Amino acid sequence: MKIEDIKTFGELKKAGYNYQSIKEELRRNLLQKLLKKEVVFEGIHGYEYTVIPELERAILSKHNINLLGLRGQAKTRLARQMVSLLDEYVPVVAGSEINDDPFMPISRYAKELLEEKGDKTPIEWLYRESRFSEKLATPDVTVADIIGDVDPIKAANLKLTYADDRVIHFGMIPRANRCIFVINELPDLQARIQVALFNILQEGDIQIRGFKLRLPMDIQFVFTANPEDYTNRGSIVTPLKDRIGSQILTHYPESLEVARTITKQETTAAQADKPNVYVPELAKDILEQISFEARESEFIDSKSGVSARLSITAFENLLSTAERRALINGDDKTSVRLSDFMGIIPAITGKVELVYEGEQEGANEVAKQLIADAIKTEFLNYFPKIEKLQKEGEPDVYEDVIGWFFEQSGGFELLDTFNDDEFQQQLNRVAPLNDLLKAYGTDFKEEDILFAKEVILWGLVEFKKLSKYNLSDGLRFKDVYSGYISGL
Repeated sequence: MKIEDIKTFGELKKAGYNYQSIKEELRRNLLQKLLKKEVVFEGIHGYEYTVIPELERAILSKHNINLLGLRGQAKTRLARQMVSLLDEYVPVVAGSEINDDPFMPISRYAKELLEEKGDKTPIEWLYRESRFSEKLATPDVTVADIIGDVDPIKAANLKLTYADDRVIHFGMIPRANRCIFVINELPDLQARIQVALFNILQEGDIQIRGFKLRLPMDIQFVFTANPEDYTNRGSIVTPLKDRIGSQILTHYPESLEVARTITKQETTAAQADKPNVYVPELAKDILEQISFEARESEFIDSKSGVSARLSITAFENLLSTAERRALINGDDKTSVRLSDFMGIIPAITGKVELVYEGEQEGANEVAKQLIADAIKTEFLNYFPKIEKLQKEGEPDVYEDVIGWFFEQSGGFELLDTFNDDEFQQQLNRVAPLNDLLKAYGTDFKEEDILFAKEVILWGLVEFKKLSKYNLSDGLRFKDVYSGYISGL
């Protein structure tokens, strides 16, 4: 008999259904996945040897869980993916507000219905996707919201006194019985509301308005919290922390490769929308390096964190900047240029919290500095190091490039108004760049060569070997001496 064909409690018993709590259910299904060596948490990268093993151990231990980490560390995504460890369907007493299991009814409604109809009690099936409930903790959340309260309208309609437990309106937690219930940003929840969770976590029951009401709730709790919240906005009260079985620390990607994988996964749709925009591999590295630079920057509050969403939205802006430029210049397709990175500044400024020194610099200037620092870091990963003082007899690999600019009295311009052909012709004028890339750029694909040339020029600027000036429609590069003299 198919699940959807089981309509009554009697049929359910004949089918051999056995009741299990949600924590036992999660544990059983996780064990099966581990035995089959299946991936439990899809699309979560960089946590394979840190967060995910700890989370799996917590589930196997049947613990309530607190995911503690800075913003943009996939805490909520991890919680939502726990739904995949639930059974596809579970039976509930038809009409129950709190998902009563027919074998373990806890509400007055379900108990009376089972007593009245016995094996003929109607059964409904709850799909796993419906067994996830989420609440963002805000200061205005009340006990009535999450646990319940007396409903005077229900009392009037049913002509009941407030002494009758049928006048209770259940809150979000009772309605999430037999579900995964997530409270995001737990420290933002007022202390008195956190205290109301004590009994639910420890004894598994709820108390509403002094009623002698015992509802042994069957809930898998997952909390998320930001370490900053412990000092800035609120805290998790100690007795509540004591009742949470496992606290798991999340973290940002620890390598550029993992960060690139995450960005690629999250920007699939954006790339599909812009198939005519090519992004060089070095451009992807620079984009990810910006987030790493931001997490180390003296202008940015490290306690607040730099979300992985910075790279995602910056990549989307980068694609759009190149797409817009190509449309204006009449190109059918284009490749991302280093100058296009100026288009990602709005994606950076909204994702970082500046300290006092950063506020003095200005958000835009801090964003430009992060881009410059990322270019500088990646320049050293791909090209020879630029020494401040050249040892005698040691060749300077950049000497010919710098000398070429010394001979250009009017400077060298790379304009946004150049179409792709004009842009290529202009960069190819700098002949020493070709020799430099033949010697040190053998790892670059043919379509990445122009971008690599740009990186060399910008890198020489960052190491004070060339000067760069912003024009209204592009950039001008000059040798550092003529730039200094014209400045005087």
